[in-house]
Amino acid sequence: MVRETVLAAIVAGLIAALVFTVVQSVWVTPLILQGETYEDAAEAAPTHHEAENSSAEHHHDESAWKPQDGWQRTLFTFGANLLMGVGYSFVLVALYLLWREPKNTLGGALYGLAGFIVFFAAPGLGLPPELPGTAAAELSIRQQWWAMTAVATAAGLFLLFSQRRWWVRILAAAIIMAPHLVPAPQPAVEASLAPAELQSQFRLATTVCNALFWLSLGLASGVAFRKWVVGSSSARA
Repeated sequence: MVRETVLAAIVAGLIAALVFTVVQSVWVTPLILQGETYEDAAEAAPTHHEAENSSAEHHHDESAWKPQDGWQRTLFTFGANLLMGVGYSFVLVALYLLWREPKNTLGGALYGLAGFIVFFAAPGLGLPPELPGTAAAELSIRQQWWAMTAVATAAGLFLLFSQRRWWVRILAAAIIMAPHLVPAPQPAVEASLAPAELQSQFRLATTVCNALFWLSLGLASGVAFRKWVVGSSSARA
């Protein structure tokens, strides 16, 4: 059963990563490249004083390796998406084993929807995705707020769908809302090199892309779990 469980998680993560990478390559990556042009233009035209004081630093940044645009960047993106997809897939499969397995295709889709809400939509209300060249608060503080929001949302959804008592559901709603009472960390001065229209397109594309990722992951993990894990258990019984 362990082998079937691992196989189900890996296959589901692979399918979701493929879907995610294709949509990113077609829609999201071109917007990121446009955003990088504004960032590169700003870095290429520093003031005279800045150029004298930071020439060594710029030289170091230019020599740092990074994937080239095209197949190399797509390959590295797919590798990162695969690790993320398999990791989240193991989380869903663990929920199927320890809590409640999806009974049909719709059940897997609902798990995917829950994952989208927990890991993207809820944190994104305070920390929306941003293009390169956008001012942001300190990374560690943003990570802490993101983690707090994701954990609270997951706990609230779990209570909401595992208990039917009215007071538990009120408590669940309060837990989900609680992180948003604490303002998400923001930069001291809001600034963006990319135009507002490009930022809006990027946020829409990223939202749709992540929704498709989680829908694919929920559907694939649910089908794979019922086919291999539940099927193997029934055969042995």
